[in-house]
Amino acid sequence: MGKLWSLGCRIYQRYEEAIVYLVFGVLATAVNILIYGICAGPLAMSTFWSTSVAWVLSVLFAYGTNRTWVFKSKSRGAAAWKEFFLFVGCRVFTYFTDVGFMWAAVDLCGARFVPVRYMLLWELAAKFASNVIVVVLNYIFSKLIIFKKKKS
Repeated sequence: MGKLWSLGCRIYQRYEEAIVYLVFGVLATAVNILIYGICAGPLAMSTFWSTSVAWVLSVLFAYGTNRTWVFKSKSRGAAAWKEFFLFVGCRVFTYFTDVGFMWAAVDLCGARFVPVRYMLLWELAAKFASNVIVVVLNYIFSKLIIFKKKKS
């Protein structure tokens, strides 16, 4: 058991950033899908507005968790604001990816091929699939653009 624990610790140390990003990415995805489900279900909002509200709330959640626990940013003042606007700016790109995916999956395909009684389930499955793509793109943007490590 000790060797297994030691191996697990070494793997975690080596891939800590990616592992923690994945954990918070799953949580941000859960926030996104939950908010979308509330907006599209009980609130009967359109796909566009449900996606948009879910995006805003999940981006705010993701920024806080990415800044604090994933990339451990120490930026303050103007540098922190620059970081925030870069974060939101990159997320705008993936917002359009999400909106386009949801429009195609729900408004085009779902409306034509999915029975009404299964539509919310279809929307939530589409939202999950869209979030997989978005999480990967967001990690790339976060790692290479937003929270990049400064060279010593």
